Amino acid sequence: MKYELKTIEKSQVELTITVEPNDYKKNLEDAAVRISERAAIAGFRPGKAPYDKVKQQVGEIRIIEEAMQSIVEKNFFHAAKEAKIDTVGMPQITITKIAPGNDLVFTATVALLPKITLGDLATVKVKHQAKEITDAEVDTVLNDLKKMQTKEILKSGPAAKEDKLIVNLEMFLDKVPVEGGQAPNHQVYLNEPHYIPGLAEQLIGLQKDDTKEFSLKFPKDHYQKHLAGKDTDFKVRVNDVFELQYPELNDEFAKSLGQKNMEKLKNIIKENLVQEAKQKDDQKIEIEILDQMIEASAISEIPDVLINTEKNKIFQELKRSLETQGIEMEKYLNDLKKTEEDIYKDFTEQATRRVKAALVSRQVALDNNIKAEKTDIDEEVKQIKAAYPDNKNVEENLKKPEVIDTLALTIQNRKVMAWLKEKIAGEK
Repeated sequence: MKYELKTIEKSQVELTITVEPNDYKKNLEDAAVRISERAAIAGFRPGKAPYDKVKQQVGEIRIIEEAMQSIVEKNFFHAAKEAKIDTVGMPQITITKIAPGNDLVFTATVALLPKITLGDLATVKVKHQAKEITDAEVDTVLNDLKKMQTKEILKSGPAAKEDKLIVNLEMFLDKVPVEGGQAPNHQVYLNEPHYIPGLAEQLIGLQKDDTKEFSLKFPKDHYQKHLAGKDTDFKVRVNDVFELQYPELNDEFAKSLGQKNMEKLKNIIKENLVQEAKQKDDQKIEIEILDQMIEASAISEIPDVLINTEKNKIFQELKRSLETQGIEMEKYLNDLKKTEEDIYKDFTEQATRRVKAALVSRQVALDNNIKAEKTDIDEEVKQIKAAYPDNKNVEENLKKPEVIDTLALTIQNRKVMAWLKEKIAGEK
């Protein structure tokens, strides 16, 4: 195998690879076996026909075509290794010469992993700023817990500010029904802010089977762009009115949540809030460290394949997030008046930052011999299995090399961040 290397635009290289017949002879023999397993060769059992018999029946070009993928993959890997280049993504292959008994020539155009020179860690300055937890924040959590144990009692009289209504809701713009603006059996808690400002106030005093028509102006920054800033007409019919009965915040309430008394419950809530504040501060510190490391480091041109791959990941994350909220992607795009292509463009800056962060993490790992050991991976696998007991899909996925590689990279990134925080923020 011989190759020629040429650097081209957008952080790519072009390898022109020549493979002599003797170098791809074994690939042809293996391909002939595969063909004979699928095609009946007279006088031979499947997979047992000699090479010459297969060639005589299907032609040598057909055998070469069958062998092409393995020839290309093997020789591209060897050429990249000899050239000492770090490639990323799949190469674009073009066959330039193919003929039985002759050299096989192909070109592989492939993106290079960007080169990075890390900045001086001494220039990275971060400061922990976990906020103090106040009694008011503890009280807010207590009130939320109280609402979770609320009893709802049907009532026949008019709705008061502390009540809950079940309504059929319809919205209109210029007397035309708003797409997606019909909400049967819509729940409205009259004492809580509604996503449609002013709606709850319009419903106070109504009772079962009452109807009401009124208009409200949507906020200018409302997420539904076709409604933002618009005067919208509403038609509401009350299906039911519920009186909400809240439990008292006392020791009995604490005991219902498994705690000895109210003081113990408040202490646990505060401890949880302190821990949550610390986690948020840790996340902020990690983001600041990576942002400053990116700024201080020299990173060569990033190939499009890396940015586009990251954009696709972000898009899939958005799609899954919308699905959990019951929102279809098509409706989301319509509300924004954007296409999928527009969304991809919007992700460019975020994707670029994520790619640079990954490159910085990788280089820190390389420079400081930080890696996921087998024991680390085994422990991660053990924890995942424990979290999903008797789940056969998880069991099978954890046997796949690509899944193990992803786990190893995740562990390595965690180790890198712990190392950086120790060096920069003094954490151990």
